[in-house]
Amino acid sequence: MATKVAFELVSPERLLLSEEAEMILIPGSEGDFGIQPGHALFISAIRPGVLSVYNDGKVEKRIFVSGGFAEATPERCIVLAEEALEIEDLKTAEIEAEITNLKEDISAAETPDKEKARAGKNLLIAEAKLIAAKAA
Repeated sequence: MATKVAFELVSPERLLLSEEAEMILIPGSEGDFGIQPGHALFISAIRPGVLSVYNDGKVEKRIFVSGGFAEATPERCIVLAEEALEIEDLKTAEIEAEITNLKEDISAAETPDKEKARAGKNLLIAEAKLIAAKAA
């Protein structure tokens, strides 16, 4: 049996990562899940959170993903992320300012429709980024 699974992380702009891993831990919409070699066929939406790539029994890479989808087969795992950022690139002060601005946008929105929904979604993503940045 294989000891590694082929892993690809793709954003709308480009292929961000393509390598083999012992396990990938992904923030799924219904909870975190791990993908290892021999995994059953699986598709899941992902929520904002930290994706971890394991090799040699430890976390090798930690990447913030804002959402998207993951697909697994016994041999490979592909994550299609709306946005993906290295944890080290997350700046707490910038994220806190973004959260403040989004809260103001939500308060100032005149209609509860699309404008508030978009700002609300972006606020959830920014809050997840802040948690990831502070945990790093």
